[in-house]
Amino acid sequence: MRVLIIKTSSMGDVLHSLPALTDAMQAIPGIRFDWVVEEGFAQIPSWHPAVDNVLPVAIRRWRKHWFGSQNREERVAFKRELQSREYDVVLDAQGLIKSAALVTRLAKGVKHGADSRSAREPFASWWYDRRHPIDKQQHAVQRTRELFAKSLGYALPETTGDYAIAQHFIHELPEDANRYLVFLHATTRDNKHWSESHWRELIGLIQPSGLRIKLPWGAEHEHQRAIRLAEGFDFVDVLPKLTLEQVARTLAGARAVVSVDTGLSHLTAALDRPNITLYGPTDPGLIGGYGKNQFALISPDKNMDSLSAEQVREALSKVMS
Repeated sequence: MRVLIIKTSSMGDVLHSLPALTDAMQAIPGIRFDWVVEEGFAQIPSWHPAVDNVLPVAIRRWRKHWFGSQNREERVAFKRELQSREYDVVLDAQGLIKSAALVTRLAKGVKHGADSRSAREPFASWWYDRRHPIDKQQHAVQRTRELFAKSLGYALPETTGDYAIAQHFIHELPEDANRYLVFLHATTRDNKHWSESHWRELIGLIQPSGLRIKLPWGAEHEHQRAIRLAEGFDFVDVLPKLTLEQVARTLAGARAVVSVDTGLSHLTAALDRPNITLYGPTDPGLIGGYGKNQFALISPDKNMDSLSAEQVREALSKVMS
């Protein structure tokens, strides 16, 4: 059986789909997947052993200049590649109008997705040949696992989902694996940030452990924050700008990770690394870290700075012990 998955974004959503592939791979011998995903996350599906082809799409970028000649040529090339093969099942796990209208309807194969009461955008279900009711009051990983099971015709396993990507990195871990921590300090919304003073206090509390601390970053303002956090601490490394695969390899070798609510926190969970995620205004119940050794520290008043550096240090000590 060959299946096309449409799950384009965001990073957390893409990662949350991986355990469903593992379920299907174990339930249906020989099943293989192709995956349509936003270009910025195209490396992620390639790490899973059941994925053959990754079809990058650039809906986010195209929408900014929809009628530009280059974008138009890219859309034509994408459509040609998408329609170059027929699938037994086309599974829209995104549940949005943009994914259904721009991708799912063009693909060749029987189209499955959540029904109008279950999809993130009910109108998206109009483009599906088979519509499935999915319990929305469960973690995003479990919702996707249920959708795959119903679409592909197997019983949903009762076990915890397995991302099945940690083994992709196991033979190429950094030389200093297990001798450092990673602090994921960058996120998209201001009210999900933990203050720089708290981060620096935590760094000071970690110093007696003898572990190094690594600070990855993406945008330049995150780079500058990392430099400020590391100032005066010779055991803190501000990493160079890395590809997503390089970030994943760094996370895979970490003794433990401390993160704010960000996509890389979900990547840490997918890599089975011990992770403490700090939550303020967001509720981790349905979209928080899923998997082994994932711990949430939740602010009682939804203010990130109500979480103290000492609380985080204590939680980190328990995780590492």
